[in-house]
Amino acid sequence: MMISPILMKFDFSVTFSLLWQFYGKSMIIFALTMLLSTPLGLLVCVCRMSKFKPLQLITKLYISAMRGTPLMLQLVVVFFAPYYVFGIRISNDYRFWAVIIGFAINYAAYFAEIYRGGIEAIKVGQYEAAEVLGFTKAQTFFRIILPQVIKIVLPSITNETITLVKDTSLAFAISYVEMFTTAKQCVTSQSSILPLFVAGAFYYVTNLVVAFLLERAEKKLSYYR
Repeated sequence: MMISPILMKFDFSVTFSLLWQFYGKSMIIFALTMLLSTPLGLLVCVCRMSKFKPLQLITKLYISAMRGTPLMLQLVVVFFAPYYVFGIRISNDYRFWAVIIGFAINYAAYFAEIYRGGIEAIKVGQYEAAEVLGFTKAQTFFRIILPQVIKIVLPSITNETITLVKDTSLAFAISYVEMFTTAKQCVTSQSSILPLFVAGAFYYVTNLVVAFLLERAEKKLSYYR
């Protein structure tokens, strides 16, 4: 029985070991992006819904720019802007932070619009009832509105979170070595496409776990129905 030349060149143990090593870097991008973009998105949402027109307009333009241009382009701009705009020399350490900044400001724009949709879905009567009961605006938002908004927006947040896991591969645009970049290097060194399938399995399993956890969270919030 003849073995395919592709399989003969493919070394699963080496590939798995390398991808596992750099999988951690991909997950760091994922975790820090979620940690920063989730509250930032809420802040952007508040500015977007502000009655102060200039602030509202600036926020609309920001959201439009983030959603209307490729994330890869945004990463490149964030990485090279300090040098070409301000004349600041770029260090190799900044490459990582450029990835985090680029991802955070991009996903914050998407989360802001998701939050806005959830907030606008809350009936006005709930605000009025809270006012009658003596709640301040801050208390009304954090104790009454926000818990319901989280329930409403969680399915959309789940979709964006799954997309983020896959989008971490775009860090290669500014030569930051994470799992996808390592998989491409394995393809070149082993003359086999199979390392890409191994990388795909990593992304797929991660998203299964993410989807499972967020679905559990959604069920726990079902009492808001």
